[in-house]
Amino acid sequence: MDLFLQAGGCLLLPFIGTAIGAAAAFLPLKKLFGGRTLLGFASGVMLAAAVWSLLLPAEEMASAAGSLGWAHAAGGFLCGAGFLLLARGLASRGEEKGNASGEKKASLLFFAVTLHNLPEGMAVGVALAGALAADSPLTMGEAFALALGIAIQNLPEGAVVASPEDSSGKAFGRGVLSGVVEPLGALLAWGLVSILTPLLPFILSFAAGTMAGVTVCELIPEAVSHKEGVPGTVGACFGFALMMALDMAL
Repeated sequence: MDLFLQAGGCLLLPFIGTAIGAAAAFLPLKKLFGGRTLLGFASGVMLAAAVWSLLLPAEEMASAAGSLGWAHAAGGFLCGAGFLLLARGLASRGEEKGNASGEKKASLLFFAVTLHNLPEGMAVGVALAGALAADSPLTMGEAFALALGIAIQNLPEGAVVASPEDSSGKAFGRGVLSGVVEPLGALLAWGLVSILTPLLPFILSFAAGTMAGVTVCELIPEAVSHKEGVPGTVGACFGFALMMALDMAL
């Protein structure tokens, strides 16, 4: 029974972290900090997450498997960025004249963070499968620590996805929905661990490319487009430092 509860906790912790972060939608963040500051904060969080949560682990995994880690990371990153640009172009082509650019930006942000959450959930599933396997060096405590670390990292990410919307309920729902893929990805990787584990480096770096793409295309230009770009710059630096500190500490 204890093992069952520990496994369930590993599966759900990252999603819970995202959901708690999404609850920031009910706080008057825009009034407190300003829209450009929040966009800058989102930019910093996503760039730091792309590097420390995705690219560096992808390089380490590929190198440990005997491959050229930097090649896997760079190739997956470029594929992810290209995919994001393609999706952005298709969204712009199908966009109605009356559709607000803010809604489009929120959709792209949701897409990028959701795609980023999927490989994180898969990493938890792989760790959980290793902890439950016979004669494995991984322990359940190590798998739980990984899930807890990802959950803490997901707090600012859930807030980032929830912040662009005007409606608090809709923003919260969007933030929570972006985290649903994490337990689903964990279960998928757990069940197909022998097939998906070799693909994790590419999946991680692909997600990093999409996050960097939406940050450079949508968030940073909007955050610093005003003549006075200090709020957006300060927000970006603070968001980057916060996410970097969480990733390095955990």
